[in-house]
Amino acid sequence: MLDVKQELNELLGSAAQKNASDLHFSVGRYPTLRIDGRLISLTKYKILTQKDTEAFAFELISDKQKERLFKNKEIDFSYDFKDKIRFRINIFYQRGYLSIALRLIPPKIRTIKELNLPFVLNNFTKHSQGFVLITGPSGHGKSTTLAALIDLINHTMSKHIITIEDPIEYIFSQDKCIIDQREVYQDALSFHRALRSTFREDPDVIMVGEMRDLETISTAITAAETGHLVFATLHTNNASQTIDRIIDSFPANQQNQIRSQLAGSLLGIVSQRLIPRLEGGRIPAVEVMIANSAVKNIIRENKIHQLDLVIETSSEKGMISFNKSLVELIQRREISVESAEVYSLNPSDLRMLFQREV
Repeated sequence: MLDVKQELNELLGSAAQKNASDLHFSVGRYPTLRIDGRLISLTKYKILTQKDTEAFAFELISDKQKERLFKNKEIDFSYDFKDKIRFRINIFYQRGYLSIALRLIPPKIRTIKELNLPFVLNNFTKHSQGFVLITGPSGHGKSTTLAALIDLINHTMSKHIITIEDPIEYIFSQDKCIIDQREVYQDALSFHRALRSTFREDPDVIMVGEMRDLETISTAITAAETGHLVFATLHTNNASQTIDRIIDSFPANQQNQIRSQLAGSLLGIVSQRLIPRLEGGRIPAVEVMIANSAVKNIIRENKIHQLDLVIETSSEKGMISFNKSLVELIQRREISVESAEVYSLNPSDLRMLFQREV
C-alpha cells in the first residue's frame, strides 16, 4: 500500500514519462492524464475519494497556501518535482470537494522553429518598444510561445526583462539579459500593481503572464507607449476579437482614447491553436497580424470588421490568416481536413480556400 507522498510522486512521474500536458485529480474519477488533447484515465489506480484529493492537495501546499485556499476557495501556484519537472497547479473546490489540475511545464524552453511556429514571430523581439499579444484558448501553447520570444531576447540582446506571472512557469537561465521573474501573491500583490512598479525598475522588456482586468490592460498599453517592449496574453480567438475585447473593457467615454493608444503602440497579435497531428502529438496553427499603417488606421477608425480581409491579403508583409495556416498544415499532411474544419473559425471559407489551393 503506497502512502500519499509515494503515490503522488508516482503519478507526477507518470505524467512526465508519458509526455502528458495535464494531470487531473477529481473525486469519483481515476487520476487522469491529458495526452495530445485527450483525457486518459489511469485505471491501475483506485477511483479517488474526497479524502484522497484532500491528501494530495495538502501534500502539495504549505500552511500559508492552505490558508489562502480556504479563504479564496482556489489557489494557483508552481511546484518543482524533484528539481527536474515543474508543474503549474490549480487547486479548487467543486461541490464542496477539492479538485486539482496540474499542467506540466517542459524543462527546456524551445525556440520558435522547434515549436513549428512561423519565423516572422522572431521579428517582434527586434523592436525597442511596443505591444505584442499572444492569444488563444487555455492550454494551446500561449505561455510556451511567450517563453520562446523572451528567451530569444535573452540569448541575443543585452536587456533588462521583468516578467509578471501567476504562477511563474518557465524558469529562464539568464544569458545576455538580466531577468527578474515576479510571481503574483509571492513577489507582488497583483498584476496591475507589479506592472505599475516596473516604471521604477528600469526594464527594457516586460512580460505580463495574463491581462485579467482593466487596470492591467491600461497599464500595459501605457508601458508600451513609454519606451518598453511589452508581451502579454489574452484568452481570445483572433486579432479582431482581441482588439474588441481590449476596447470593450474600458468605459464608453474612454474608448476613443484607448483606440488611439492601442493603434499607436500595437506591434502585432498572434492567435494560435494546437491541432491534433496525423502522426500523433499536436502542431500549432496560427493567425499573425502585424500592425502596419493599414491595421493602425482600422483600429483608430473603429472598422475592426475589416481586419480579417487585411490579414488575408497581406501575406507578402508576413501576415497569416488562420485558415491559410490550416490549409498549409493539410497540404504538408500534418493534420486532417476534418481536424482543420473543427478548429477553423470559418469552416466554409476554409473549404473554399482549400479547393483553390489544391
